[in-house]
Amino acid sequence: MTNDLTIHLVDDEEVLRRSLTFLLVSAGFAVRAHSCAKAFLDILPLSGRNCLVTDLLMPDVNGIELLRRLRRFSADVPAIVITGQGDIAAAVQAMKAGASDFLEKPLREEALIAAINLAMGQRRPGSAIADSESVAARVRQLTDREHQVLNGVLDGLQNKMIAYHLGISSRTVEVHRANVMAKMGARNLAELMRMAIAIDAVEQSTETGRTSPASTWPTCAR
Repeated sequence: MTNDLTIHLVDDEEVLRRSLTFLLVSAGFAVRAHSCAKAFLDILPLSGRNCLVTDLLMPDVNGIELLRRLRRFSADVPAIVITGQGDIAAAVQAMKAGASDFLEKPLREEALIAAINLAMGQRRPGSAIADSESVAARVRQLTDREHQVLNGVLDGLQNKMIAYHLGISSRTVEVHRANVMAKMGARNLAELMRMAIAIDAVEQSTETGRTSPASTWPTCAR
C-alpha cells in the first residue's frame, strides 16, 4: 500500500511515538515524528498533503493550544487529537479548536486510520458548504428539548449536569441525547461535534483574519 499523505505525529512520549510511527508506516503512510509542539510548528509552512496526530497532554504547549496556534497562523492541517485521559469536556475543546476527531488511548489501528481518512476526506473542495447545509437541515428536525440537550453536550456537560440545568431526570436526558444522535446521523461525540462546527465553518473562515500575530514558541521539554 502506498500513500502520498504525510502524517505528522506530535507526542512527548518516545515509546508511543515509535509505536504509532511503526503502525502508520506499516499502513503505507509517510510519517514525521515530533517530540513536542514547538518541533512541529518550526517546520511550518507545510507542502503537499498532511495530517496532524497530536497528543492532548504535553508540557509547554498542549494539543489544544497547538491547534489554536495553527488556526491563528492560517495553517489548514487536518488534525486528530489523542489522549489517555479523555472526557467529554476535553473532546469538546479539541473539536472547537479545530480537531477532526478525538481518540482515546490505547489506540486501535483501524480507528486511527479511519480517523485519518475521514479527516482528509473533509478537505474536499466545497465540502464545508455542503456539510453545513446538510447539518442545518438535520438540526431543524430536533425538538426544542433536543436542542437544549444538544447545547449541553456541545458545552461539554455530563448527562447529570444537563439534567440538573433543565430540571429533568438523567434518564430523560439519555433518551433525548439518543434521539439527537439518531436524527443527526452521528455515531459518536466527535461526529456530532463535526456537524455542529460545520454549520458555522464557512462564516468563521470569512471572519477570521489572515494576519499572523507575533509569537514566541517555547523549546521542547527535556
